[in-house]
Amino acid sequence: MNTPQLILASKSASRRAMLDAAGVPFSAMPADLDERAIEARLTDATPAEIAVALSVAKAEVVARGQPGALVLGSDSLIVVDGKRFDKPASRENAAEHLRFFSGKTMELHSAAALVRGDTCEWSHSAVAALKVRDLSGRFIADYLDKEWPEVGYTVGVFRIEAMGVQLFESISGDQFTVLGMPLLPLLGALRDNGVLHA
Repeated sequence: MNTPQLILASKSASRRAMLDAAGVPFSAMPADLDERAIEARLTDATPAEIAVALSVAKAEVVARGQPGALVLGSDSLIVVDGKRFDKPASRENAAEHLRFFSGKTMELHSAAALVRGDTCEWSHSAVAALKVRDLSGRFIADYLDKEWPEVGYTVGVFRIEAMGVQLFESISGDQFTVLGMPLLPLLGALRDNGVLHA
């Protein structure tokens, strides 16, 4: 029996690294879509529902051109004090985000979806709570000197596997959710779909 082809609809280095480390065979093909336009249509959705919807949309875009392939879409979003944050538009915008996050709890929603053809076969979302310590202006400037522009590609303006770990006092939730994908439930779904051995 042939193993189904898995395509990751993302250019995220952390998601690729997670799949590689877990021994999941895949190829990557970033999805090209307007995420903000999709979010604009989801005015009454919860953060978890938005993360799932974006994951599905990314996978659907790639699946259209890859008949028979199982396509994995994934997305993460941040909510702080009831306000949702996207990736920063500039270094100054990143500094504004960090000043707003200072001393608050960051709610990180990560989702994943598997799509084949025009059917979503599985989706899941998970949440982590990250308590941001009080950040000084000096720290923020130094942090962005070292981490920009890489953190400009991330929601929350951090890479937990790099200097971003210094932003936090405590984290509640699993490491994979924090890295941007609910990996353990995903591995179960990949076993169910024959990508991995049971």
